[in-house]
Amino acid sequence: MERLTPTALFGQMTALADPTRSRLLLALERNELTVNELRSILQLPQSTISRHLKMLAGEGWLEARAEGTSRYYKIATDSLDASSRRLWHLVRDEVMHSSAAEQDARRTQSVLADRSTRSQQFFSTSAGQWDRMRLELFGRRADVALLGLLDESWKVADLGSGTGAITQALAPFVAQVIAVDESSAMLSAARKRLQGLENVDIRNGRLESLPLADGEVDVALLFLVLHYVADPVRVIAEAGRVLKPGGRLLVLDMMPHDRQDLRQTMGHLWQGFDSGTLGDWVRSAGFDGFRYNPLPPDPDAKGPVLFAATAKRSTAAASRSAPRKKADAVPLMKTA
Repeated sequence: MERLTPTALFGQMTALADPTRSRLLLALERNELTVNELRSILQLPQSTISRHLKMLAGEGWLEARAEGTSRYYKIATDSLDASSRRLWHLVRDEVMHSSAAEQDARRTQSVLADRSTRSQQFFSTSAGQWDRMRLELFGRRADVALLGLLDESWKVADLGSGTGAITQALAPFVAQVIAVDESSAMLSAARKRLQGLENVDIRNGRLESLPLADGEVDVALLFLVLHYVADPVRVIAEAGRVLKPGGRLLVLDMMPHDRQDLRQTMGHLWQGFDSGTLGDWVRSAGFDGFRYNPLPPDPDAKGPVLFAATAKRSTAAASRSAPRKKADAVPLMKTA
């Protein structure tokens, strides 16, 4: 990495000299946030936030990405040289212990919780209509991706299982299906649908902290769920934790699109995923052999084109992972 000139370094020092900009950078060190979210966290006008972000970005402290009509900002960790990192660590150690920074941290947690709430509000009111809405939006051809999972010896985790449609389809062909969801309305519908299936285990839990033990399953399935989560990287890493070494991850989701209406009507947080971004996330979580395959469009579907992405948990990554006990679960149905 090229070393900064004294002039450039002085510019970065000037950018950090303002307490507001230092607080902004602290908030963006661990979380990717929008201008509106930063406005809520720092309790400042949007114009003020935008002005400070512009200066920080101009001095190389920030990077941004577009997601629909929003722009998400985060600290430019990968592009900072050693001098810049030392400068930031020095400023951060002073700022992070201030009362303002502590209040910012509490408001950040509230903002991130609100992201998840938007999706959960949709689920809590739509369980009865979910199957019809999903069929109308995505069609039937998405189920083709399930053909890669059928092995009678496998234990499969259906993560974000919703009303249990995919669990129901898988159960006759594999040793066991563990269905995990955090929506009580969805799980209530799943219990009715899956009643009588002896190899199905329904568990209440969050995708970011799964109620499964390390290496418990052969396959982890994220079927049309990743676009609802605030932190896909964390969810993918957690899926890797519960997979056996060499276990398979299958992600079925939307390719990048411009359907803004899906944010409002169905609580989507992400407008699809491209191969490059998803591949980077999957590989950073300890997976090998990443593949990304667009699925043939269903002529009856009204939603975006889907893809199926697969990868295997690296045996090297598995050996480095620290053992972790299974999270406490709320057993809703277990017949085995």
